[in-house]
Amino acid sequence: MLKKIFKKIDRTFLFVEEWSLFIAVSAALLAAMANVVLRKSGGDINIYWSDEVVRKVIFFSTYIGAVTAIRSRSLIRIDALPQIFPVLKRPLTLISHIAVLFFAGVMVKLGWTMTAMMYHDPFARTSTLQIPEWYFYAVLPIMGVMMFFRTLVVMVEDWRGIQDMTGEQ
Repeated sequence: MLKKIFKKIDRTFLFVEEWSLFIAVSAALLAAMANVVLRKSGGDINIYWSDEVVRKVIFFSTYIGAVTAIRSRSLIRIDALPQIFPVLKRPLTLISHIAVLFFAGVMVKLGWTMTAMMYHDPFARTSTLQIPEWYFYAVLPIMGVMMFFRTLVVMVEDWRGIQDMTGEQ
């Protein structure tokens, strides 16, 4: 039962991560390419908002990419010491997981606070497109929750000695 719930949540998170990153990066790429083509074509045409789109996509993809890194076990952690002293692998992995859980909790708390602050500020808008900034800050608590869940799943997998609790290798 618990395995089915984890699998369902994992698939949902995976769908959100992959498609949101695909759509965001595609939009940024198209905007940047169009701007370069228009600038280099000799005309005096410039897409003034393309740089802002690219900056916001980099912001978004950094945080959502961190969630994806946890799932694939690619997040930065202490690696050299366990290779020299194999007995330290489990304790250092646990410390790494606890640090990620703490970071995720901080992201939820501060992200929620900053999102609420931007939501209540009518002047907090992006400079060129005038999109409310709270949309972008809302990524922080969402990412924190997703990081927290993914880390708990990875911790359970490590504890049980399972490669991937969702059934995938």
